[in-house]
Amino acid sequence: MIDLSQGTPVDPTPQAIQIALQSASNAPGYPLTTGSEELRGAIKKYCRDILGAQGDFDVLPTIGSKELVASLAYLLQRSKVFIPKIAYPTYKVGALLAHAQITEVDINPQSWPASDEKTLIWVNTPSNPTGYVHTIEEMEAALAKRASGALLVSDECYFSFPDRKNPISFLSAAQGDFTRLITVHSLSKRSNIAGYRSAFIAGDPELIGELLQLRKHAGEIMPAPIQRATVTALADEEHVRQQAERYRVRRSRAIPALIKAGFKIEHSQAGLYIWCSNGLSDWEQVSWFSERGIIVTPGSFYGEQGAKNIRIAMTATDQNITKFIERIS
Repeated sequence: MIDLSQGTPVDPTPQAIQIALQSASNAPGYPLTTGSEELRGAIKKYCRDILGAQGDFDVLPTIGSKELVASLAYLLQRSKVFIPKIAYPTYKVGALLAHAQITEVDINPQSWPASDEKTLIWVNTPSNPTGYVHTIEEMEAALAKRASGALLVSDECYFSFPDRKNPISFLSAAQGDFTRLITVHSLSKRSNIAGYRSAFIAGDPELIGELLQLRKHAGEIMPAPIQRATVTALADEEHVRQQAERYRVRRSRAIPALIKAGFKIEHSQAGLYIWCSNGLSDWEQVSWFSERGIIVTPGSFYGEQGAKNIRIAMTATDQNITKFIERIS
């Protein structure tokens, strides 16, 4: 079987990052929850230079992004959570853990219901699973919802992988006003270190300060060797460009074969995935691929609106992408 169902990196971790991890392995003391001075500086520089952040913002390292996504509504005591109608399942899980009211919303913020200071709004650009990239107009409309007191959280973990469209970070779109705004970034895919559990949040200094105090007592601390490796990873964009090109080439090879096999490609403008459909139910499509020795993900895993789609991950070796093309042809 060729497993294209999981977005787990298969390409090597850059050597410099491995060396940084090894060199920091003598770590007898407790690391800082807020991150070392070196790590905080590296994250802030990345936010300014790569993500386009301006003005006064704060940052906080996390143990990967999933734990942050799952715990955020609970830690900040938000009783209402808006999630996209097609979305990463952990947004809903996090709302359930907080016993919050869940509202599924469209991409267009103009259609969202009224919100207040108890509301947490999730946006995701580029999207998992669809690869949709928000327009600047959609981002500005979403940012405007903060006027009600709502917290806007942008999951940007696939920011580093543009294809037909270049993503924009909400840190840039906010133009220096980070009030009730948090962005989430991960190095799992960016630097092929999913096994390291390295991520960070950036945005509203007051909210991040509140999260820092809570996470100190919860023991949610990025290990010191991972902090050192993250500094090295954030300092280099060349390995990121190389990885982005790998995914772009894999997608460019897979899409024509899928179209020839009768699949319509939807969105898939950036990120790691192809979101597509041949018009049948998602499980019928999963079965079609399974008969050819390929595992893909049913779209209904991401919401009812995905029940006619499948998600195909480009996190496979070039050799397996070649086999995938041969099998569906």
